[in-house]
Amino acid sequence: MHRRVALMVGGCAVIGLGVSLVLNARLGADGYATAVDGIAQTTGVAFWIVNSVIGIALIAIAWARGIRPGVGTLVAAVIVGVVVSLAEPHLPDVDALAPRIATFAVGFTAMVIGVAAYLAASLGAGPAEAAALAFDPPIPFRWTYSALHLVGAALGWALGAAVGAGTLIVIVGVGPAVDLMIRRLFGMTPAATVSGAAP
Repeated sequence: MHRRVALMVGGCAVIGLGVSLVLNARLGADGYATAVDGIAQTTGVAFWIVNSVIGIALIAIAWARGIRPGVGTLVAAVIVGVVVSLAEPHLPDVDALAPRIATFAVGFTAMVIGVAAYLAASLGAGPAEAAALAFDPPIPFRWTYSALHLVGAALGWALGAAVGAGTLIVIVGVGPAVDLMIRRLFGMTPAATVSGAAP
């Protein structure tokens, strides 16, 4: 259990660092954040409130399909948010395209490793991951996770949020990349992470 808790906390911290780097690269956010941003801009409701409402809705969908929230569901939201808040002010400004691409690449890789690690702890998935896992089976996680980001990005873009090359990379690559990382690093399938078994 201690190893699983450490894996969960460490994974969430790595996600937070990855998100900070992706945001710092200014090449486009993930689909989930794009949807939240678009809704917040359109309604005038604070970003964190929209984020909370969407998160609760996705957790409810997952729960309805048998994926119960766990301690990791809450821990992910708290730790990722705290790390992003702490890291962003200390990241250097990057203006040239090459450093921005490099920053995005490092950030995306960190996000993938972090998501794989905290899911492998099997202590509860965050809203986006839980909703994607809720449909695996019949649809593999690598596609449901990417599809969720695609829908989020499309919704956010339609409501006026900015999208970029980074958004497209996340849509196409995040699902398969997280799926591969869970299998290679932890010897698990994504669907097995909701069983509560230790990695």
